[in-house]
Amino acid sequence: MKKNIIGTFVLIILSGCAYLGNAHYNELFGPEQTQDRMVAHNSGAGAEFLQQVKPVLDNRCVVCHGCYDAPCQLKLSSPEGIDRGLTKELVYDGTRLLASTPSRLLFDATTTEQWRDKEFSPVLNERAQTEEANLAGSVLFNTLVLKQSSPLPEDEVLDERFDFSLSRNQSCATMGEFDQLADEQPHAGMPYGLPGVTAAEFQHLQNWIKKGGKMAHIKPPSAAELAQVKNWETFLNQDGLKYQLSARYIYEHWFLAHIYFSDAQSPNFFKLVRSSTPPGEDIKLISSRRPYDNPNVERVYYRLLHDRSTILSKTHLPLKLNDEKLARIYQQFIAPNYTVSSLPSYEPTLASNPFKTFEALPIDAKYQFMLDEAELIIMGFIKGPVCRGQIALNVINDHFWVAFADPKKVATPAVGKMLVQHEDALELPAAEESNALPISNWVKYSVREKRYLKAKVELANNLFKNGEHLTTDLLWKGDGHNQNAALTIFRHFDSATVVKGFIGQQPKTMWVLDYALFERIHYLLVAGFDVYGNIGHQLITRLYMDFLRLEGEHNFLALLPEAQRETIKQSWYRKSPPSLSTFFENNREFSQPSGINYQTDEPQSELYGLIKEALEPVLSPRYDYKKVPAPLSAINTMPAKAVNLLPQLSYVLVKEQDGHTGYTIIHHNAHYNISSLLNEDGQRAYEEDTVTIVPGFIGDYPSAIWYLNNAQQVSAFAEQLPLMQVEADYHALKSKFAIRRTHPQFWQYSDILHQVARQYRGVEFGMFDYNRLENR
Repeated sequence: MKKNIIGTFVLIILSGCAYLGNAHYNELFGPEQTQDRMVAHNSGAGAEFLQQVKPVLDNRCVVCHGCYDAPCQLKLSSPEGIDRGLTKELVYDGTRLLASTPSRLLFDATTTEQWRDKEFSPVLNERAQTEEANLAGSVLFNTLVLKQSSPLPEDEVLDERFDFSLSRNQSCATMGEFDQLADEQPHAGMPYGLPGVTAAEFQHLQNWIKKGGKMAHIKPPSAAELAQVKNWETFLNQDGLKYQLSARYIYEHWFLAHIYFSDAQSPNFFKLVRSSTPPGEDIKLISSRRPYDNPNVERVYYRLLHDRSTILSKTHLPLKLNDEKLARIYQQFIAPNYTVSSLPSYEPTLASNPFKTFEALPIDAKYQFMLDEAELIIMGFIKGPVCRGQIALNVINDHFWVAFADPKKVATPAVGKMLVQHEDALELPAAEESNALPISNWVKYSVREKRYLKAKVELANNLFKNGEHLTTDLLWKGDGHNQNAALTIFRHFDSATVVKGFIGQQPKTMWVLDYALFERIHYLLVAGFDVYGNIGHQLITRLYMDFLRLEGEHNFLALLPEAQRETIKQSWYRKSPPSLSTFFENNREFSQPSGINYQTDEPQSELYGLIKEALEPVLSPRYDYKKVPAPLSAINTMPAKAVNLLPQLSYVLVKEQDGHTGYTIIHHNAHYNISSLLNEDGQRAYEEDTVTIVPGFIGDYPSAIWYLNNAQQVSAFAEQLPLMQVEADYHALKSKFAIRRTHPQFWQYSDILHQVARQYRGVEFGMFDYNRLENR
């Protein structure tokens, strides 16, 4: 089979059909013309694509080419993405002065011709549809052939020719430019910086491309799923103003979710979208930068669109809906006695402010709705469009816990009245839309934040002035069953994760979110964030999040002894810039004593224990680090010098008699503070770094994959990892136990990793992303 591959490559070269300029291709095969490649899923060509081609694309290509941050925006996770092709235009660009034009599949263009007008170039042949032309004129095929002709060097660590940085230059070569690429970068074949596909996989892709690259969508949803779709669309599109306003609120919080109805491990998923057409008609998507932008139609309909693309871990936000959930939402939004006299407009300064837009909805309904799916809502911040980039995420610590104020205590008429009185102060930076001036706006919003906090503290001091002091009774306890009441957030430098439960050792800080704070985080980082926005929009969003983080931490500090709050806060913000140090200097702090009778001289640690005890019935045990067996559990107490050598996320596969067990090693970067936008290295407290190993898989972007064959290897790995002193020690350990990106059987172990992850994650499973896989 190997000879066949090489023979094919040689034949193409000798025939003069590969690596030619556009003029030669036009002369040989005619001008480019977009092709209709879609066929039915149950046709012969459709079955071939779904059964033989799609698995190869998913497991070998989508792991790098799946989302906004795919090199050259080449998304191979759906037929639409394959047909769209690639572009030299970057989505993530932290330097642009003006917002760029969005390029979202399904929304910003609906035909291949429209994508060509937007300067996306094809990866499949669009000239004469002959077998010779289909192979010679396909960028996708030629990148595969290039890898076969120039495989990875037989080195454990690849040399400087290979650039794996997220900010690396991307060639994004068209067929007319491919000869130059092949000449200058013969190592740039696909998969990039990884072993080539197997002979059988190459043959599947070659046969498919040779026949014209016909594609099919996965089969349609079941009758039962479509019945649920009908029920929910009926509910969300009733004519009453109360229904319409509630549906708008629900959509603006769930638009990123992968909605499903079946209990199967791999159900069909749906996206809640805005359409100009009502239920029963074909969906016509409303394209807007943000979910609350003006739809420019007389009536918005909220529809459930079958998501037919490959599920990626980094963008997967599963949400199960059923009749019970429908009844719950009815009781929250429709049953209460209130009136909606008119619908709010979509004018930017209003629509970006949920406190104005949804003022008519009961505050307790809105807050409880968010709490019911708190992990999902926060996951939007983690897995939504803001998810990539160190500057976007250096606003949070590497490991912290999140709890929520009880809606019965903080979603009261008094709080609602205060929010209405200060709704202008709660305006968010998204009101500036996608082209913003960061410095002047930061000053404006900092003044408004101080004004709101002053009102909030005055109300709190007034509520608790008669001897009723704050205790852990303030916290929402998940109604006795909802595990969303306790969450853990991990930052992995330029990506992050949120999971249910208080996971790992006691963290440096903790957030306690109330309704207004929770809502603003969502509208700042999810609903209001434009990944295509200019540098000003991105910076002001990042700077404003400083305010919200501090507010969440202050809510936690209010539970600690009054005399120690400032000392503890100062320990969190050592060496912080003067601008932050003085931000709260003139603010009136919450001045009431804690209602907790502390018994030790370490109140923060004691409070963590009390909060865990109060929420014990709803703490998820899924990632309990104490359940990691010895000797691997010793990794939790590694010295900082060894921890410093670890990447952000490492996955460990342990071979057992009846399968594999999986673990995640999470490196927590310590900081003196996290308030310096562009000087993270200067704020790093390397000597305080810690690590946590948990059962299962946390995160989406593995940096290292360790494979331990037996108990002896487990013991040796657990013993030697904490002893590392220098980079050479880490390199030696990887040579013994790791599956590097250069490993000849890398893809075999990748398949094992995904199989084990599917067992652990179930409906939450998605393909991992290898763009952060280290080269060490």
